[in-house]
Order: sequence, then structure tokens, then C-alpha cells
Amino acid sequence: MLVLTLVLAGVGFALLITSLITGSVIWAWACIGVCLIGAILLLVGALAARRR
Repeated sequence: MLVLTLVLAGVGFALLITSLITGSVIWAWACIGVCLIGAILLLVGALAARRR
């Protein structure tokens, strides 16, 4: 799950750069969405590891 979170962070960073270059708000919202999904996965992974 950590690898998936790192991949999502990379995708979010790429979307951030794309939104800055193009000046499009849509790319910025996509970046926020991807980063939120990554943060939720990181939290779920941390809680699952803590239970073990």
C-alpha cells in the first residue's frame, strides 16, 4: 500500500506541475483529488500496520 501511495504522490506532483504550466484549475483540482486519495491510503496503511 505504501508503494501505491508513493505512486499517487508522484502523479499528484505531475498534475501540480501541469496545472502550473497550463494555468488550468481542472488540473489543480485533479491534483488535490489524487493527493487526498493518497493521504487516505497512507492513513489506512498506517492504521493497519499498527493493529498488527
